[in-house]
Amino acid sequence: MEMEQMIDKYFRAGRLPHIWCPGCGNGIVTGAIVKAVDTLAIEKDNIAVVSGIGCSSRASGYLDFNTVHSAHGRALPVATGIKLAEPRLKVIVVTGDGDATAIGGNHFIHAARRNIDITVVLYNNNIYGMTGGQYSPLTPTNSRATTAQYGTVDRAFDVTELARGAGATFVARATTFHTQLLSDVIAQGIQHEGFSIIEAVTACPISFGRQNKMGSAPNMMKWQKEHGVMLAAYDKLPEEQKVDKFPIGILYKKLAPEYSAEYDKVIAKAQKGAK
Repeated sequence: MEMEQMIDKYFRAGRLPHIWCPGCGNGIVTGAIVKAVDTLAIEKDNIAVVSGIGCSSRASGYLDFNTVHSAHGRALPVATGIKLAEPRLKVIVVTGDGDATAIGGNHFIHAARRNIDITVVLYNNNIYGMTGGQYSPLTPTNSRATTAQYGTVDRAFDVTELARGAGATFVARATTFHTQLLSDVIAQGIQHEGFSIIEAVTACPISFGRQNKMGSAPNMMKWQKEHGVMLAAYDKLPEEQKVDKFPIGILYKKLAPEYSAEYDKVIAKAQKGAK
């Protein structure tokens, strides 16, 4: 399906143009989600999209699915409630690096630990873009932000390693340069029965790029091209060449009991009076 047709089918009429800044990659990530849904031929009424607060979280307002624009950092508990109440739904969370791993960090690790069948698409632009350019838990060390004028000394999370350590059973990463890969791993995450996290590396030319002298939006996408390496090739690199690179593709996948299915067993036991 052509993108114009996808916009007519999957976006709410009258909500465009969007509010994202020129050069922002959030539209590309949102488009990748739509392409994944279209590839899988899932009916719109069988999808729930939940977001928190931030630039990325505005995506839920544009998409013509069952949607919730929730409180800051609270997308995952809302999504958990939806999945438990309506297990038939494919639940997708759109969130940002700050929304998911700062105020929402506790919810993130426990949703991963439970292995509930939710797909999280984390738009990682390395900064709090909407609220003024403060650094987030995913801002690279020594990067400048409005709250780190001389560079942040905090060590950044590798959110894929964080998710895997917390118990996520599908972990992937792609960039807005690698658009087909991004759509493909989102589709595979939606199909996976368990907690899926896809880190979408995206550019914020205004809040992050300007403060860190990364140049234009095309230059920031070129940076993604030059630094994102498919996992199989990344694993073969000498350690010294991995320093300024990061792996992309499916990074980890396994099968484990899914939370809502296990919870249904508890309900069945309670209804029978069994212990």
